[in-house]
Amino acid sequence: MRAAVHERFGGADVLEVREVDDPPVGPDTVLVRARATSVNPVDWKIREGYLQGAYPHHLPIIPGWDVAGVVEAVGPSVRTGLRPGDEVYGYVRRDDVAFGTAAELVPAPERTVARKPASLSFEEAAALPLAGLTAYQLVVEALDVGAGDRVLVHAAAGGVGHLAVQIAKARGATVVGTARSDKHDHLRELRVDEVIDYTQGPVSEQLTAKVDAVVDLIGGDALEDAPDQVHDAARIASVVDADTVLGLGGRYVFVRPVIEHLDALRDLVEAGRLRVDLAATYPLEQIADAHRANEEGRTRGKIAVTI
Repeated sequence: MRAAVHERFGGADVLEVREVDDPPVGPDTVLVRARATSVNPVDWKIREGYLQGAYPHHLPIIPGWDVAGVVEAVGPSVRTGLRPGDEVYGYVRRDDVAFGTAAELVPAPERTVARKPASLSFEEAAALPLAGLTAYQLVVEALDVGAGDRVLVHAAAGGVGHLAVQIAKARGATVVGTARSDKHDHLRELRVDEVIDYTQGPVSEQLTAKVDAVVDLIGGDALEDAPDQVHDAARIASVVDADTVLGLGGRYVFVRPVIEHLDALRDLVEAGRLRVDLAATYPLEQIADAHRANEEGRTRGKIAVTI
């Protein structure tokens, strides 16, 4: 099969696309013939070697955590009801880093994949799992956002942020979003109620009123400023700095694959309450360019890679 691989850690130029051996199908594995994947910040951080202390790494590494495609085969102990020919999507996280999703065949543990939203293209579906699960687990699990809440979403136009905005709106919240001024029109299209340019000073000084919950996707000064943004520090959730947010009394979210959450995201999509904003789509042969674009950190929405 064709796959993107890197034999060593380094810049995007270490990536190459070549033929590799087909993966095995384990007893609890769903083998997916991938049609698309996406690029997330974790992908280039792994490629650079920054996360070697967090997971065992086995070179050569096939990058990628998101997948959308068609079930090729299922292991004998799989109990999710998936069958060959089913269209699926998922966040394929294992306990080590080796078999990623930037490949024609992806061996996915059964707990990581669910039926794909029928209304999404494979590229859109591949862009949803990691970012969508992160947004869902921040907004729903960590912060329990509901009707009447006023929620601040930092980096609201980004890959996770634009999904967190929509999930909060779907739950009846009023949403305040931060972004550079050139992205404010996009936030208004997402029905953000109040937009703030974070480059113009501390967000707490620009808010028209304090909020009930804060979704932090930036860390640094934004997280340090969070106690002045929110009524109750217990309703601050961050994906960036565990020590700081826990020290504030808030919640740290480390995204995990949950089939029920993938199903909830699919339901929101099918109800017309959640859309995926694709900034760009690259062919597998240009995955190094996709990594570079994501690494710049100014992307609106997500970057997909077709396979």
